[in-house]
Parts: sequence; C-alpha cells; structure tokens
Amino acid sequence: MVLNQENWGGSLRQLIRYGVVGLLSNLLGYLVYLLITWLGVDPKLTVTLFYPLAATIAYSGHAQYSFAYKGGHASGFSRYVVAHVFGYLLNIASLYFFVDVLLYPHQLVQLCNIFLVAGFLFVAFKYFAFQSGKEEARL
Repeated sequence: MVLNQENWGGSLRQLIRYGVVGLLSNLLGYLVYLLITWLGVDPKLTVTLFYPLAATIAYSGHAQYSFAYKGGHASGFSRYVVAHVFGYLLNIASLYFFVDVLLYPHQLVQLCNIFLVAGFLFVAFKYFAFQSGKEEARL
C-alpha cells in the first residue's frame, strides 16, 4: 500500500485523535493502577482486572472519534477485543520480563507499557478493528 498525501493526512488526523482518547483513558487508568498497587495488589493482577474495563470504556471514543468507524459495531467490537487481547498479552509479557526477571520498578515499566501497547493498538485498530467497513458493505 502506497501512502499518498491524502492518506498520510488522514492517518495523521487518526493518530492525533487516537492520542487524545488514549491520553485521557490511559492517564485515568495509570492513576488507578498506581492507587491499587500502592494498596498492595500485585501489578499483573491489577492490569488483569482493569485492562478490560479501561478498554471497554475507550471503545466508543476510538470507534467514533479516532477512526470514524462506519461498520457494524458487533464485528468492530469483536475485532477490537481481539486486538486488545494481544495488547494485554504484550503488556503482561513486558511486566513479567522487566519487573520479575530484570527487577525494574513496576511503576516505570507500566508507564513505558502505556506507550508500547498504544503504538501496537493504533496499528491494530487502523488496519484490523476499525477498517472502513468496506468488507461489511459487500456482505
């Protein structure tokens, strides 16, 4: 796929909108993460408990605002969930490796994971979860 100037501008707008939605949802999620782990809950358990909640809350923001998704929400949401399953596994694997194996502080690792997983999810949402709905229109 070749990106012309119009496609590049559209992708940049999506990235900015994705960043706005992601910044708001991840800032709130990170503050909850710090609070829950400060209370003594394991970092991986905290991510496991709150990741699905934060992802579900962010769905409408990403579908409607970030990617202007026009397809069916049942199929869009199911692809969104699949993308998030891989995002969650990436997050947990990173926590395990950097915190449990290399002994880095979990607060710093989770802060970095926000950006790592966000980059992965932007590509997954753009090319998988929130495609323009063209394939659904053909059905």
